[in-house]
Amino acid sequence: MEQQLDNLSWRKSKASGSGGGQCVEVGITANGRAAGIRDSKSPERGHLAITPQTFRALLVSIKADRSDPGE
Repeated sequence: MEQQLDNLSWRKSKASGSGGGQCVEVGITANGRAAGIRDSKSPERGHLAITPQTFRALLVSIKADRSDPGE
């Protein structure tokens, strides 16, 4: 997916906390056609651009993993 996400209003994950560590920021384009994920500690290193549908699928998968005590 070729998409520029430079003009996004990025927001930090609520789960990231304020103590540093593993911080993730997410954003979405104004037209809603692409989502971005980046490391809040190193935004200059770039971002991962995905469709909003793929982002939703990623969140569903992460939440399912967290609720599976078998692993």
